[in-house]
Amino acid sequence: LWTIIHYLVRGQLGWFGMTIACTVPGYAAQLLSILWFRADGRPPGCCLLTLHFLQFGLWKRYWDVLRMAAKMGGSARAGEVVMQYGDVCVLQLLEALLQALPHLLLQSYVIVAESPCLHPGVSAGLSLLSLAWALVSYSRFSCLLKPGHLCPPAVAILCLLLWRTGMLGTRVLALVLFARLYSFWVFAVAGVHWLLMSFWLVAQQTDIVAQPCRWRLFNCLVGAVYIFCYVNVRPGPSKHRVAVFYAVSTQNLQYSTWM
Repeated sequence: LWTIIHYLVRGQLGWFGMTIACTVPGYAAQLLSILWFRADGRPPGCCLLTLHFLQFGLWKRYWDVLRMAAKMGGSARAGEVVMQYGDVCVLQLLEALLQALPHLLLQSYVIVAESPCLHPGVSAGLSLLSLAWALVSYSRFSCLLKPGHLCPPAVAILCLLLWRTGMLGTRVLALVLFARLYSFWVFAVAGVHWLLMSFWLVAQQTDIVAQPCRWRLFNCLVGAVYIFCYVNVRPGPSKHRVAVFYAVSTQNLQYSTWM
């Protein structure tokens, strides 16, 4: 909101409109949250709908998880808290990829294309932190689902957050600088990476989505996410898949530098 007002006051209507447009895809996560509330037997009332309209629906879910955990403590129903926490993590990751990531790209490009300014810089930094935390929360939930795995300690969470932040920051900066120098050629480089990652996901035969049409759509969407970061979508050790991802990313970066 601070950045939107900043562009409006300065008369930069182009950046103003594009910044507002970046907030619209985030409502997909809010809509999905409402549908999940309804599926859980909790028909959303006027207050809950208003919170989701103001994009506070995930904060409401976080509050519910904290309250449920405080009531249950170490009871046998702790697994229910984990599943509720998993819903929040998935929704938060979806919101970050659909809203925080485009906003981060846009504000980073504004900083590079024009003179550096406080408002876009702070907004881009917060979007980067939000995206990194969403990925860390998803990884933490994946660890909690594995049998015999305990909750990662705070130091491990902090290291994972720093790694995600550094990886995403450098990747976004490289793409923004390339777009500043070569304009629309960045779409060609990103498109090649997206196709390679999508075909790679198809070759892995991921079984998260069963229906063929939705399975193809899922692979295409995750392939687009792989332009920026790696998200593990298969059970089991992932070190070989991570190695392949970084090998392809490095090759694309070298190709971009050569261009």
